[in-house]
Amino acid sequence: MRSSFFGFNVAVNGLYTAQKNLDVINNNINNVNTPGYSRQQTVQRATRPLNIFDGTGMVGTGSEVIGVERIRDEYLDTMYWSENITFGEWDTKRTLLSELEATFNEPSNSGFTTIMDEFFKSLQELAKDPSSEAVRALVKERGVTLAKYFNDLATRFEELQVDINDRIEATVERINSIGAQIQQLNKQIYTMELDGSIANELRDQRTLLIDELSRYINIDAHEVVVGKLPSGRDDVRMVITISGKAFIDHFSFSKLALIQRENKLNDEDVPNLFDIGWEDGNSLKIKGGALKGYLDVRDGNAGENGSPVYNGIPSYIKKLNRFVQTFAMAFNEGFIDLDNSGSIEDLEKGTGHVDGYGIGSADTGIRFFTMLGDGNKSISSDDFIDGASSVSDIAARYSHITAKNFAVSSDILEDFNKIATSDTPGEVGNIRNLSELLQLRNNDQMFTEGAPEDFMKSVITTLGVGSQQAVRISANQEVIVKQIENRRLSESGVSLDEEMANMVRHQKAYTAAAQMINTMSEIYDILINRVGL
Repeated sequence: MRSSFFGFNVAVNGLYTAQKNLDVINNNINNVNTPGYSRQQTVQRATRPLNIFDGTGMVGTGSEVIGVERIRDEYLDTMYWSENITFGEWDTKRTLLSELEATFNEPSNSGFTTIMDEFFKSLQELAKDPSSEAVRALVKERGVTLAKYFNDLATRFEELQVDINDRIEATVERINSIGAQIQQLNKQIYTMELDGSIANELRDQRTLLIDELSRYINIDAHEVVVGKLPSGRDDVRMVITISGKAFIDHFSFSKLALIQRENKLNDEDVPNLFDIGWEDGNSLKIKGGALKGYLDVRDGNAGENGSPVYNGIPSYIKKLNRFVQTFAMAFNEGFIDLDNSGSIEDLEKGTGHVDGYGIGSADTGIRFFTMLGDGNKSISSDDFIDGASSVSDIAARYSHITAKNFAVSSDILEDFNKIATSDTPGEVGNIRNLSELLQLRNNDQMFTEGAPEDFMKSVITTLGVGSQQAVRISANQEVIVKQIENRRLSESGVSLDEEMANMVRHQKAYTAAAQMINTMSEIYDILINRVGL
């Protein structure tokens, strides 16, 4: 049985349907520039039809909007998070390695090649006039400049290691903050969706947070169906895991913790660095994201002592330490490992600074390079060698020299006349000892890589190759991430052209429904007020 106003009710349903569609379009247009917003779309269907009283069929009752859904492709979200993890790691490495390259400052007028060249040029000038006080002073200053170059490099590397440690701390705090926000959103979403509604805006906020989280650390995010809600919908729970352990499990949230190291991972590390674990005490292996980039560069020592298998700051500091130890021992003592075996027994004794004589003294045994001691002051040859006479004892003394404490000995700083040029006392014009020292610059047996400059070039080249690799992988990943993001935007983003077309379409439907109401009104007016008159 149909009401006398059946047609009027059908038209009103059409009016309401068009209005709800226009409201959703209005919301989409207003959020066209909102980060993370997903285009929304009404779920429209025909209302239940009624049987015609004479049994000749059924008649439609109009349309209705039964929900508003967000247009989202979960597969693209998963792809984005997976690729963003890799991008976060290599983009971080790209940035940090570029900072390391800037520290070496090669090629430039203040880089190693220039400083080493000026040091040996000053020795060549001294060979022309061994008695010149001005040239001797120049040799001393060029030696100080060479030592300070390594001091500055080591100091900057340590400062960068501290800076990365601070960035790790800030990143972990941000990860925990994101986790707490997702936990709260999970509660709000679950509460709002109990009646069958979809919390579109809250889900957008959660997805945006997961996007950011995937940049920092390796995550696996997915929704798990655990049953049915009273509304009949699936009861889904958001689960985010890190290296297999739940970071977010619906309403529960496990924080990451910063654990201060009691012992250094590498001898080259600064003290008080942070490791990352779970707040409950369990260990955590970081496999991707910006955190892995930070850890690899901060701790990477080519896999030694349990460090990452990566050439990070400790690896480069170790190479600098090796250079100053080997160069100082060769220049001072004349000891060179001809087989590059690393064995003390294979050290060959040549002519070193200790074998020569300066001006006005019959004393020998003066070391040109030693190390900084208490009060950051250079120590003397006697204090440095401390009576050592055997090759192994002497080599042990040089193992204490590092790039950070490398220095010209106090003997030379206090009296540049002790710079040894002669191989015989009292012969001012004798430069045989100095000639032997000059040959060290091109001695290709000093290092496995060759001469001193070859060794440093290999260090800088290794860093350059690592930096180029990071740039290349980062650029490739950025392209992949942007491609996935564009696909997500084409699926979920708001297109003003599309919304305007839909607006016109639903506006016409609204106008037609309104016109139908006017038409039905005239029909009822004629039926009620004019029939029978």
